[in-house]
Amino acid sequence: MKDVDRRFREILQEVCNEIEVVIVALEVMPDHVHLFANTLPSISPSDIMAKVKGVTSRRLRQEFNHLRHLPSLWTRSFFCSTAENISSETILRYIEEQKTRG
Repeated sequence: MKDVDRRFREILQEVCNEIEVVIVALEVMPDHVHLFANTLPSISPSDIMAKVKGVTSRRLRQEFNHLRHLPSLWTRSFFCSTAENISSETILRYIEEQKTRG
């Protein structure tokens, strides 16, 4: 799974570079991902997630045989929030603490 995790991070970075999204923090969990990103307000969160989910799912399933039987690696849902009422430091700390939670 470490290879999938590493490759996911690489693909995610490529996609974000392409659509001008800056990854501030990222934590990949076994069943979900925490992504703190900075982007222009002209790019909608749903457009960002559609691109990220579509590209990562397709490419990971192409590159890893054990993922090929899956129709997708993602559900259609996601949660998005702005950081206007919470400091960036609080969000970063929350994401970094995810790897230590049981």
